[in-house]
Amino acid sequence: MTTTQPTRHHAGFVPVAPRSGTLRPLGGDQVRITDGFWARRQEVNGTRTLAHVRHWLEREGWLPNFDLAVAGGLAEGRRGREFSDSEVYKYLEALAWEIGRTGGDAHERELREVVARVAAAQEPDGYLGTAFGRPGQAPRWSDLEWGHELYCLGHLFQSAVARERTRPGADDGLLTIARRAADLVCEVFGADGIARVCGHAEVEVGLAELARVTDEPRYLEQAALFVERRGRGSLGQIEFGQQYFQDDVPVRDAEVLRGHAVRANYLAAGAVDVATDLGDDGLLEALTRQWGSTTARRTYVTGGQGSHHMDEAFGDDFVLPPDRAYSETCAGIASVMFSWRLLLAHGEARYADLIERTLYNVVATSPSSDGDAFYYANTLHQRVPGAPADPESASPRALSSLRAPWFDVSCCPPNVARTLAGLDALVATADGDGIQIHQYAGCTVDTTLDDGRRVSVRVETAYPADGRVRIVPLEDGDDAWTLSIRVPEWAAGAELAVTSGGDTSLLPAEPGYVAVRRRFRRGDAVELVLPMRPRVTRPDPRIDAVRGCVAVERGPEVLCLESVDLVEATGGPVDVAQALVDPASLDDTSGEVRIGVRTRAFEDRSWPYAGDGVPTRPGSTGDVRLVPYHSWAERGPSTMRVWMPVVDGA
Repeated sequence: MTTTQPTRHHAGFVPVAPRSGTLRPLGGDQVRITDGFWARRQEVNGTRTLAHVRHWLEREGWLPNFDLAVAGGLAEGRRGREFSDSEVYKYLEALAWEIGRTGGDAHERELREVVARVAAAQEPDGYLGTAFGRPGQAPRWSDLEWGHELYCLGHLFQSAVARERTRPGADDGLLTIARRAADLVCEVFGADGIARVCGHAEVEVGLAELARVTDEPRYLEQAALFVERRGRGSLGQIEFGQQYFQDDVPVRDAEVLRGHAVRANYLAAGAVDVATDLGDDGLLEALTRQWGSTTARRTYVTGGQGSHHMDEAFGDDFVLPPDRAYSETCAGIASVMFSWRLLLAHGEARYADLIERTLYNVVATSPSSDGDAFYYANTLHQRVPGAPADPESASPRALSSLRAPWFDVSCCPPNVARTLAGLDALVATADGDGIQIHQYAGCTVDTTLDDGRRVSVRVETAYPADGRVRIVPLEDGDDAWTLSIRVPEWAAGAELAVTSGGDTSLLPAEPGYVAVRRRFRRGDAVELVLPMRPRVTRPDPRIDAVRGCVAVERGPEVLCLESVDLVEATGGPVDVAQALVDPASLDDTSGEVRIGVRTRAFEDRSWPYAGDGVPTRPGSTGDVRLVPYHSWAERGPSTMRVWMPVVDGA
């Protein structure tokens, strides 16, 4: 088999570089998060989480599996699930983005050492995997439903793309490893090869981006083949049905995302890559339609997706029970991937709105403040106080009621790590006439427009603690250009002030994008002021599980009620199940978001149903603090709820 030699194509420090679209992504070499909410999380990720992930990959044997492959001991000694290779590749991707972000020598040494161990396990024809194909193991490609071979390779391809984007031409060999494996995939699964797909979509994303970074069209063609084959029933029947694999309906014909939530979003993201690079408007239209219906009917208020625990899947429309929310962290990350690609394709604020919601309330919720424990699933209602996880052992994935250091299926920690390390690339974009700010973070943006005009600005903000976002040019411009700033859908009443030469003018700032076109000079400033008053959110009445309840949001953050704060407010041991809130009492004048609460005590009886309802006794009243959902359980075990029942008549 012949392996095509790499062709260098540098697009900046971006995970996604479509060949066409409304907006051009700006990567970590053009956007640098410098302070604030996300800077703190990136710092913890780089200094704590990456080392934590490496420790557990070694400890659980998932990285040593590659050493066993070289030594001939896989059949007897391999550890971890069939997809554990992918966690090593996600770790490599996280390292690559972190090296691009900070230039850290220690991370560079780590990456090279791990790549060398992976390279040694690659077989002469390019095959790379530790779960299949060697003596004592099942044959290659013999279990496409559950084997995850192509899924793992998709993550390998993404790690190689991250490395090539941040260190073009690096001599560590990762890109060559990925290309050899991709060439084998094209040979085995090409037009004349095995006409099937992987049970877990992901290879599509990896192949499409690898095609972009190498200028190799065969990889994009193979990604397109996989997208077109999906939904043709090539995978076997399972108890969850073929919709679990998204193999029940062709991608072009589907109306909504369904089945396993991570697989569905990864597939959709890869399909957008195919659609934009091949100019397939029909496919892009179908995916846009699916995004809209999924957001409107199958997404939690946090942005989380997936309401089934057994199959980690979407439920039917409006089946969004808070206490059974699976809302897997990886599904949130995959949703961001899908939304980001549609944002680049269409330039519409709704995609950035969902990205923001998901980042603050799913991605930021998973890791602990110390970066060494994680939620796999993200419930919206904890009925009993959680039990602390054993710090010395891996936890069952969805059974951990508090953040755990590692899981038997530990896809989420390295996925969070790679997302945070590459987060700079989700902040801003450019087009032919200017730049667009989609996410608010203290940062610098320094890029060149298509015609050579340089744009350099600093974004100053304490968001989400404060709603002021101030953008100042860092150099005088010779020509006019357009600065566009997203105004979130929830931010009705936002104001925009433009200051130049000592004069300030006000512009309307309706939800969507507000644009300022001018020849910017040093000393100018554009300030967006967002209304950060807490607001009451009521559910669609078709969401049966939360009818009669309210949630509270402030800015992009969903808030929650924790029992530790309820005890403080009422002076007694009270569970959140006993609380009723008064939406009219919502207030933040004290500097905290507080809401009036009335507690009740329930009387147990032998049968929980009766014509007159379950008897209750009145408890105490007070006002209780609400905290950002992403910070819940940081103070120890507690009960918690996002959706709160209201007092009678409220």
